[in-house]
Amino acid sequence: MNFSSDNSYGAAPEILAALGAAAAGAVPSYGDDDVTARVTARLSGIFAREVAVYPVITGTAANSLALATLSPPHGAIFCHAESHIATDECAAPEFFTHGAKLVPLEGHGGKIAAKDIEAVLPNFQRGVHSSKPSVVSITQITELGTAYTPAEVAALAEFAHARGMTLHMDGARFANALSHLGCDAADITWRAGVDALSFGATKNGALGAEAVIFFDKDKAADFEYRRKKSGHLLSKMRFISAQLDAYLTDGLWLANAARANALARKLGEGLAAAKGVTLAHPVEGNQVFVHLPDQMVRRLREAGAHFYDWAPSADGRTLVRLVASFATPEADVTQFVELAGA
Repeated sequence: MNFSSDNSYGAAPEILAALGAAAAGAVPSYGDDDVTARVTARLSGIFAREVAVYPVITGTAANSLALATLSPPHGAIFCHAESHIATDECAAPEFFTHGAKLVPLEGHGGKIAAKDIEAVLPNFQRGVHSSKPSVVSITQITELGTAYTPAEVAALAEFAHARGMTLHMDGARFANALSHLGCDAADITWRAGVDALSFGATKNGALGAEAVIFFDKDKAADFEYRRKKSGHLLSKMRFISAQLDAYLTDGLWLANAARANALARKLGEGLAAAKGVTLAHPVEGNQVFVHLPDQMVRRLREAGAHFYDWAPSADGRTLVRLVASFATPEADVTQFVELAGA
């Protein structure tokens, strides 16, 4: 029973097969191959407009290079205090932007709103003595498992654009958000005002593949040079693109996300019925944040369950995070819930 991360499970068989097929023959290098062009065409179709697509191998690279393209070195990047760029990327955004300042903000349920940014903007209005407000970065789905609605994204975009800032979306679990919201991909990105998206695939079935998407090619600026200079332009790019191509074929990415989300809902609903258990946040993706009695936590671990303590024990309960994957056995969910209720 492994609920520690959606990175714990392997890759989808369709994606592994695509990698094998990509190994045959000789093709142009550095992304000048047909499969990379096909990925751009597929994503342009999914987002209902022509987009600029840049495959990379990690989410850290996708986020950091996107932010470096959108923000000057003297810029301020507003994000949630628990966002991945603020807590889990070893200052890579600051490194790749050559010094831009991350401004972590508190916000309910892992989300930030215009009012949260507006409250701190006075600290950035001292001309050259302050970092220049440049980017708002949001996570979809958030680090606490909640999803921004199209209206929430649009409100942030309107606020940011009116003040000369751009809006970046960390979409490591973008497919899970889309599955939950049931809308078109365009509705929670460029139609709502998103300028750049870090499009994740690794957590949802890829071996290691992400893509940076710019919805206005002019905003891509010198991204290609940044990708090369940082060592993230792969010579055999087709192996990254082949994963993305298979991921997007026949709706695999959405099917994988829908399964993971459904398992998380089952897990959340089952645990919520157990004595002493309280959900910390709505289950809107493939993550479950729940307060469990410490005795239950010990019992579950002794039975072989793996999960992450999100916060230390308080008043006899621990806030834990449980993550369902596209490949999580449903029997594991059933067993976990049964053990919790024992």
